[in-house]
Amino acid sequence: MKKLINDPADVVSEALLGIEAAHPSLRVDHANKVILRGDAPVAGKVGLISGGGSGHEPLHGGFVGLGMLDAACAGEVFTSPVPDQMLAATKAVDSGAGVLHIVKNYTGDVMNFEMAAELAAAETGVDVVSVVTDDDVAVQDSLYTAGRRGVGVTVILEKIAGAAAEQGRTLTEVADVAKVVNANGRSMGMALTSCTVPAAGKPTFELGEGEMEIGIGIHGEPGRRRVPLAQAKDIAEMLVEPIVADLPFSSGDGVIAFVNGMGGTPLIELYLMYNEVARILGGHGIQIARSLIGSYITSLEMAGCSVTLVKATDDLAALWDAPVNTPALRWGV
Repeated sequence: MKKLINDPADVVSEALLGIEAAHPSLRVDHANKVILRGDAPVAGKVGLISGGGSGHEPLHGGFVGLGMLDAACAGEVFTSPVPDQMLAATKAVDSGAGVLHIVKNYTGDVMNFEMAAELAAAETGVDVVSVVTDDDVAVQDSLYTAGRRGVGVTVILEKIAGAAAEQGRTLTEVADVAKVVNANGRSMGMALTSCTVPAAGKPTFELGEGEMEIGIGIHGEPGRRRVPLAQAKDIAEMLVEPIVADLPFSSGDGVIAFVNGMGGTPLIELYLMYNEVARILGGHGIQIARSLIGSYITSLEMAGCSVTLVKATDDLAALWDAPVNTPALRWGV
């Protein structure tokens, strides 16, 4: 194992120190491993929190700031945060307008966020609504979840819901926007390599030199099938066609197209993949209204990519365009 770490047990806590040092506009509750907007709670604004296991950076801590999240809870690598972390985050961002929990559909995340919401309501009376993302078309159930996994649409949802909250929309309105994004978004990913969890010290799974995994999850869970390595144009077909068929997307639809790197894939390859995705969508008569290309929801150093498509209504496109200022996403400010 070759990694830029000290003790594997200290990776998350030391990374949080680095985030605090690098971004003075944020503050970190080190006791609870929660990253917060420096100005939280923002008066009159719905608070947005999310979180999950570390190792997916910049998700979620990199999306804390103006126009996105108010707080993010950092679990250990590939391990859900505990309810106490989520409770602390909920209390810290509550300004009286309510709090939205954005939860990826993994069993530990769902269970712990539910518990935190119940504790928050009992202790402080805060109004909490949860929206669960479950956009992965690859598999119905996995090692970590019942139902579909929450993957790439989570990034788009955090951006759009964050913009809605920044506009002063109510908790119900922000939650409704988040639900629309999830309902109209689909994703699928693939891997060229495995990744190595620091505490494990060895790859999560083995892939031969001439193999790739289609339909992986963000923790290295196996996907639909293991197949021989192929050219990018063929890989794009394997990812895009199941997405287009699943919703389904139709000719004339406008979409937000997100090509995401899994952590170990260079940007030149992601742009090459985006070109293939755009070609395939053009063949279906699907218009790309907005795009995002880069490594935004990763699996440590895994090489590979995922594709996410979200149907873009005028409201969703406008919210996507709204100003955002976070460590990992910034425009319009």
